[in-house]
Amino acid sequence: MLPPAHSLPSCEEKFTPAAGLLGNTSRMTRVAIIEDDLPISNQLAGWIAAARPGIQVDQWFNRDDAEAAIARERYDLVVLDIELGRERHAGVAIINAINKRHATPVLVVSAMPAAIYRSIMKALDAWDYLQKTTFEEADFIDTFLEILRAAKDSKPAAPASELAMDPLRQRTPTWRGQRINLPLTAQRILAALFERRGQVVSYEDLFEVVKSGRNRDNIRKHVSTIRDAFREIDPGFECIENIPMRGFRWTDQA
Repeated sequence: MLPPAHSLPSCEEKFTPAAGLLGNTSRMTRVAIIEDDLPISNQLAGWIAAARPGIQVDQWFNRDDAEAAIARERYDLVVLDIELGRERHAGVAIINAINKRHATPVLVVSAMPAAIYRSIMKALDAWDYLQKTTFEEADFIDTFLEILRAAKDSKPAAPASELAMDPLRQRTPTWRGQRINLPLTAQRILAALFERRGQVVSYEDLFEVVKSGRNRDNIRKHVSTIRDAFREIDPGFECIENIPMRGFRWTDQA
């Protein structure tokens, strides 16, 4: 296990952004990265600093130090791994500790299979899940910034009979009053389909709402993910219609 954050040399090993302060009258946005792998922690911290130099990033490398920091500080967002050292599910305990105190948004970045762990993390109120080695810097930053925006500007849910969603401002879509477990890219595709309900949304139009993987196979995989997520709470869901060779269409259920 790596040593705790406060014992790491701040200039040579631990990532230290050059520009870390906002104006004296503004509250600094504070983010915690909880990751026991130092190179990965530094990489994530570097990406955040490059995208938003004014964000203060605290790095923690084990459960004890992370939980102490969460009890002591008020973070705007926590990025964490599930497995820390020998504790395979340390991240689960940390999320529970966060929820008991501040309900701070959590972005999970883990090597655990997304197909299994995304729904588990969503059930624990994590905002999104990224599987290591399957995403690029742009995917991480896009997800990270959208969560920050959503946390700062959330809106009340729509009536339970409707699909309620806003990928930039809401934590997660809801269908008939129940949360739908979807990653952010799938949320964007769902928003595009629902906004133009009754009309065919072409593959080319859907390419515009994804950041990478702009091909038909990838779009079909995202749509399959959306359908599966809806059917977890509504087995009879059939609102997304496949239009061969063209794209997809949202049709309201009777």
